[in-house]
Amino acid sequence: MSRRKIPTAIQEQVRQRAKELCEYCHASERWQYVRFNIEHIIPRDRGGTDDLENLALACFHCNRRKSNKISAIDPESGVEVSLFNPRENLWSEHFVWSKDGLYIQALTTTGFVTIEVLSLNRDRAIAIRAADREIGRHPPSNDPIATK
Repeated sequence: MSRRKIPTAIQEQVRQRAKELCEYCHASERWQYVRFNIEHIIPRDRGGTDDLENLALACFHCNRRKSNKISAIDPESGVEVSLFNPRENLWSEHFVWSKDGLYIQALTTTGFVTIEVLSLNRDRAIAIRAADREIGRHPPSNDPIATK
């Protein structure tokens, strides 16, 4: 499948809507060396479109780990569960920050499988969150969950 370029204006709308945070791990694009990806929530190869409502801002790591997945098997129940969908789900209903603010904890099965599949608590993410917390950048002041 050929890759179509998402228009710059749409990309900027996605970034503004996400307040420049990865919509999965809530890393801030502002402090990164490279811009985050515009991610298809429902991948094109599964019928997803380039419409604004099917696009999310994702850091490189979350985008790469999500790939074309939209669900995963919950290891506890053996049931297939949808991954977190930033257009249909509220982050704060599926995730919460640990008391020290370093780990994303699941509140739901959707949250659990998303944390596992996207490796939201990977070592590098924890190290970045800890360093950012030390200088007052974590959690980000523009974190949408603080306003929902």
